[in-house]
Amino acid sequence: MTETNAAPDAEPKAATDAAKPATQGVFRRAMHRLTSPEHVLDAERRQEEAVEQGGTPVGRCPDRQQVCVVGQLRTVTIQPRGQSPALQAELWDGSGTVDLVWIGRRKIAGIEPGRVLRAEGRITQREGRRVMFNPRYELRPAKS
Repeated sequence: MTETNAAPDAEPKAATDAAKPATQGVFRRAMHRLTSPEHVLDAERRQEEAVEQGGTPVGRCPDRQQVCVVGQLRTVTIQPRGQSPALQAELWDGSGTVDLVWIGRRKIAGIEPGRVLRAEGRITQREGRRVMFNPRYELRPAKS
């Protein structure tokens, strides 16, 4: 009979112990949000969104491999490349940046600073920066 009484007492204690790590995690996340600078929180949010949308974080993309990245365009400029113009956009996903370059283009509708974009192509290094030439792209709606 004492064995029967011990079992019900053990179950609520186990449930209470299991709830403690979740509570500590919530507290830790709340403290992180309250004490971290805004740019750090923005970078973390961008990385989460990029992964949710099927992208690989730029910081983990291997060179010379076909990859998909998702991020926000920070700058869009026209750069001369030899005799033809090139539209260049810097994509940032919170883990790093990659320059997207469309050779022979002066303007592409929808490619503007602040726009969220999904790009697929091969990443390479050029003058110490990650670059993707003539990527396939998809304009994404910005999350608020």
